[in-house]
Amino acid sequence: MGIDNVKLDCPGKEVLLTGNEAVARGALEAGVKYASSYPGSPSAEVLDTLARLSSRFNLYAEWSVNEKVAAEGAAAASFAGMRSITIMKPDGLNVAVDFFTSLSLSGIKAGMVLVVGDDPSAHSSIKEEDSRYLSRLAHLPVLEPATIQEAKDMTLQAFALSEETGLPVVVRCVTRICHASSVVKLGRLSNLEVRPELNEKYLTNPQAHADVENKLREIAKSGGGCTYTGPDDARTIIITSGPSYTYCQEALDILQLNDEIGILKLDRTWPLPERELLRYLKQASEVVFAEEVEPFMEDNVASFAAFHWHELGPLKLYGKRSGHVAGPLGSGIGELNPDVIIDSLVKIKGLNYHRDLLDQDKIDHLGPLPVRDRAFCAGCPHRASFWAIKSALALDGRNGFVLGDIGCYAMGRGRTGYYLLSSVHSMGSGVGLAHGFGKLGKFSFNQPVTAIVGDSTFYHAVVPALINARANNSNFLCIILDNETTAMTGHQPHPGSGFDASGNQSPRVSMEQLVRGLGLPVYISDPYDIPATVQLITSLLKNSEPQVLILRRTCALVAAKKGKQPVVYVDQDACLGDGCGCNRFCSRVFGCPANIWDREAGKARIDEAVCVGCGVCVSLCPQGAIKVKEV
Repeated sequence: MGIDNVKLDCPGKEVLLTGNEAVARGALEAGVKYASSYPGSPSAEVLDTLARLSSRFNLYAEWSVNEKVAAEGAAAASFAGMRSITIMKPDGLNVAVDFFTSLSLSGIKAGMVLVVGDDPSAHSSIKEEDSRYLSRLAHLPVLEPATIQEAKDMTLQAFALSEETGLPVVVRCVTRICHASSVVKLGRLSNLEVRPELNEKYLTNPQAHADVENKLREIAKSGGGCTYTGPDDARTIIITSGPSYTYCQEALDILQLNDEIGILKLDRTWPLPERELLRYLKQASEVVFAEEVEPFMEDNVASFAAFHWHELGPLKLYGKRSGHVAGPLGSGIGELNPDVIIDSLVKIKGLNYHRDLLDQDKIDHLGPLPVRDRAFCAGCPHRASFWAIKSALALDGRNGFVLGDIGCYAMGRGRTGYYLLSSVHSMGSGVGLAHGFGKLGKFSFNQPVTAIVGDSTFYHAVVPALINARANNSNFLCIILDNETTAMTGHQPHPGSGFDASGNQSPRVSMEQLVRGLGLPVYISDPYDIPATVQLITSLLKNSEPQVLILRRTCALVAAKKGKQPVVYVDQDACLGDGCGCNRFCSRVFGCPANIWDREAGKARIDEAVCVGCGVCVSLCPQGAIKVKEV
């Protein structure tokens, strides 16, 4: 129902939307005509939604090869007079920040909005990162929605602010906004139609820096940008933003402090709303900061207060810097929640409050929850690839290692990937690091070096590193795990997929032809054929030049949708159970979720509800007890 609700032309109607759908709806109400992104959770569904509605609303939607290119395309549309939006996560903003630091200096024409999906607690990321710091670095205003309704409304407002200032405007959402659902009141859809035309120059110059600083000062001095709730004479105020605002409301309700403590919600966290901020700081003697991820507002408000100390007088500041507001993991790391705010206020105000959700007798009888590892899907070709690589390195015997990258296969850090990865940094960094290791031979370094990347990552960031390796003749093996989709974020297409964001056929960029064009030898193998893959990798590790191996097999989830798969089963008469000596290899070591242990029979078994029929475990069973039945 989400996509149907997003396209409704019913102003005033209340519908259920996710945060990402609400952002897409806000862009449509603003008359967006160009949308670009590289898929990254938690914000990937914004472009997905716009792409599915592109023909209906006459807009262009694109999954770009990386975030810098996505931002550049959106800027071009703005220069030509068409409203544009580009979406990414903080990791992607790292990639695009070079362009944004100059774009704010050249200015833009039509409204351009940058949506960044931060991921506190790193639910679907390799790290936490606060995009507000890079936004400030690039001189970009930042709006932060606290609700799904505000996600729509602030996206619409961001386009207007962008055109007023001539700057791109950031809408910072977090996971709990992007993926949550709520009732949203729809606004009027735009019927804006513009004929694109470039008739101005967009250049940076030394004076541009001063100009953009002046723009930010004017925004800071303008009215609005925040919302206050609570008593007019509150001596304690909480300064907050985003969904932390709702946590603070709940905490004050539970502690019955609504008549004593006020909440100042910053809708615009950069530049600060200075006029309103000064007003509420003047009445306060204590300020508590509640924000995710870093103490961005805390530091900036403290700096602002220092310059107005003669007006404010003594002011106690409590937050992450003081240690009074700490996330579940301590030191302010991770997401906030009402319990964190309650504990902070109890500490600050010296309250006598005890949380009593369960009788202590019941608590004492509760055992620890079972630990559930992140794991590859049943039949995932990456599991087979990791096993083949691990086996080949063991056979080689020279203490070779594997440098990783970002994607599903980043789980190679843990048990599901046999703890194979020695590094995981930014996209493409595995190959850049491999090049560095590969040039250490003159210093008697002799460990085989392997870097693994995904197919989408290959197009995003690996090609320049391979050019560098070829030009400098570095010694390493680059393995591309090609499952023919951007699997981690929802199976979005990439340049090798052969279709675009709207599902239309598009030219396929062959990775093997691209690699050959760089002058590098390239090999292709099916990871499901583990014996052949192990043999090939073992032979390639003996070479002393940069080389590329593509392990190609369609993502198991995609393949499962295309028709019936072979049935894999365990012949329990042939399975020796714990008498085999394999130490339950299929379920305990290889670890496919479809390989389970039948406790009653004391034998291995295949979970037919999970198995996708890949048959990889068939070749690994030492007794040949796992078999395939074609259907």
